[in-house]
Amino acid sequence: MMSRTLAQADAEVAEIIQNELERQQNTLMLIPSENYASRAVMAAAGSVMTNKYAEGYPGKRYYNGCMYYDEIENLARDRAKSLFRADHANVQPHTGTSANMAAYYGLLKPGDRMLAMKIEHGGHLSHGMKINFSGQQYEAHFYGLSATSDQLDYDEIREQAKQVKPRLIVAGASAYPRAIDFRQFKEIADEVGAYCMADIAHIVGLVAAGAHPDPVPICDVVTSTTHKTLRGPRGALILCKAEHAKKIDRAVFPGVQAGPLMHIIAAKAVAFKEAQSLFFREYQRQILRNAQALAASLLEEGFRLVTGGTDNHLMLVDLRNKDITGKLAADLMEEAGMVVNKNLIPGDELSPDETSGIRPGTPGMTTRGMQEPEMHTIGKLITRVIHEGRTNEKVLAEVRKEVQELCDAFPIHEHL
Repeated sequence: MMSRTLAQADAEVAEIIQNELERQQNTLMLIPSENYASRAVMAAAGSVMTNKYAEGYPGKRYYNGCMYYDEIENLARDRAKSLFRADHANVQPHTGTSANMAAYYGLLKPGDRMLAMKIEHGGHLSHGMKINFSGQQYEAHFYGLSATSDQLDYDEIREQAKQVKPRLIVAGASAYPRAIDFRQFKEIADEVGAYCMADIAHIVGLVAAGAHPDPVPICDVVTSTTHKTLRGPRGALILCKAEHAKKIDRAVFPGVQAGPLMHIIAAKAVAFKEAQSLFFREYQRQILRNAQALAASLLEEGFRLVTGGTDNHLMLVDLRNKDITGKLAADLMEEAGMVVNKNLIPGDELSPDETSGIRPGTPGMTTRGMQEPEMHTIGKLITRVIHEGRTNEKVLAEVRKEVQELCDAFPIHEHL
């Protein structure tokens, strides 16, 4: 039994995985929080490191037989600290939300006030939403985009912080297409006696490559996922100043997690090494160039972009002037071979299940090797789908054919 291949042991699961591989190969991944992990990252994630419990930390495990697990976790921590020039790294969090949970648990007490970005303005579920643990365990208050500039206004945020007097200010977003000034957030936090936490789950690869302002030397704590722009396995990490290291480690274990996923930590170590290469830095800069090109193409076609453009890897498209919901737009695009997610926008009157916007991004397409000309082409394909696809299935079929040509010209995972 142990030597049987997946196809031999479970043909149904093997078939589903094969179908998913073909879906990824033959569609354009435009969701900015998704990417293609390297073969080396996937090999580590699928390794024998999955076979062991390793509760605790290197040198202080609750199980025997952890010698090599100590080595791999120390390697991952050291590489993360080197990559981000951080005092301390905890690589055990399973997800971005669990990393945020641990950060809150380490810095706050139940009922403490926090100040974060409104979800419809670009914030995240784990930044204080009432339907999430963060909004139930803490008193969450929210800042948003300025009504005049359509971007973050730090003077407005400062005044709000003075009124709220939070114990923690969260700087970071899930759908904000502009650069974030972490230094101003830290200055505001210092003025009101709050911790400053940066959630860089989306922009982590850009930060690692020096292509976005870096919060690590500025903020008290920085949380992130390890996939998205970093292109590692699905997981997370926490970086912090030395003075907070013990609180953060205790918050992760035994605070909110028990056994770490050691196969994923091994894959994180691989991703951190890959991110230290010159190739990775150029890759991140191409993500930015591609985002600018896609944004320009959409603007040329009459789409409205929240904040008017982008400084990072994503853009937020307001579809209200196109008389189509985000859900319908995303469904039509998927039928045409382009996968994007619906997204709330500032002032959205629709529900999170419908939305008035979509959130395209360029990390995945850049991994495939696409550059500015392909982004202009994709912008025109998106336009055809949204302008004509609702009433013309022939258009969807024609776009699907062009999408397939792009996928064939820029293949992925040919070895699988």
